[in-house]
Amino acid sequence: MNISEFASRSGVSADTLRYYEKIGVLRRIARNASGHRVFDTRDLDWIAFVTRLKDTGMPLAQIREYAQLRHQGAATAARRRALLEDHAAALEQRLARAQDSLSLIRTKIAWYQGQEGPL
Repeated sequence: MNISEFASRSGVSADTLRYYEKIGVLRRIARNASGHRVFDTRDLDWIAFVTRLKDTGMPLAQIREYAQLRHQGAATAARRRALLEDHAAALEQRLARAQDSLSLIRTKIAWYQGQEGPL
């Protein structure tokens, strides 16, 4: 698929895809005879994972590091796992803080509901 279709299917803009390729997050993107990028389903799977990492707050520098390690192959599996474990731990902490904040907000909403009288 070309970059437009890939952007549409992945939900990532063509400009962002080009940037990801430039910084090494996307690697080995095939090119056709005209030099245009040609993406496949493996690329969709990878960009979906990258998007999840971004959505969960992993900095682009760490995503880039993960991509570079991935490109180096199986010998880097332990380091990639460690990066993901560190990210998961940080995400769990953020989720716990968010849950505490949500609880406080719900308590305040309940207080306001108790303040409302008949119309």
